Formats: sequence, structure tokens, C-alpha cells
Amino acid sequence: MMADRDQEDLIQQVAYLENIVRPRLTKEALQRYGNIKVANPEMAVQLLLVVHQFISKGEVETVNDTQLKEILLTMQPKRKEMKINRM
Repeated sequence: MMADRDQEDLIQQVAYLENIVRPRLTKEALQRYGNIKVANPEMAVQLLLVVHQFISKGEVETVNDTQLKEILLTMQPKRKEMKINRM
């Protein structure tokens, strides 16, 4: 059951990251993270990784909701802008 072991490892790694990152989030940022975790668990893990990198590099002490939104915007894939020309 290799897949079960991989799943357990992943869960432990996410828990480890959450233990480091969550205390550094403001109340509003923590609430936003919780919403993202429910709506899009994969994005929540990516967000944890990015915030953890900022913390481990010493770039941030705490992360507020505005900073979290900015991080999320950088994670969004670029969309093509559509223009509609009316005749």
C-alpha cells in the first residue's frame, strides 16, 4: 500500500507547514486561508508553501489579509484579456 503511505506523508507535511504558517497569519488572513482550504485544497497547499518560503527567508514576520490576497494574485494563471468591439 505505497499510495497510503504517500498520502500519510503528504498529510504530515501539510500539517507541519500549517503549524509554522498559521500562527503568523492575522485573524482575517487565517479566515481567508480556511475558506481557500475548503474551496480549493490544492491551492491552499501551494499558498502554505509560498508563505512558508517568505517566513523562512525572513521576508515577513506576520502575513495580513492584504498580503495574502497579493500572494494569491501572483499564483493565479495569467488570463488573456478579451476585448469586445461594438459596431
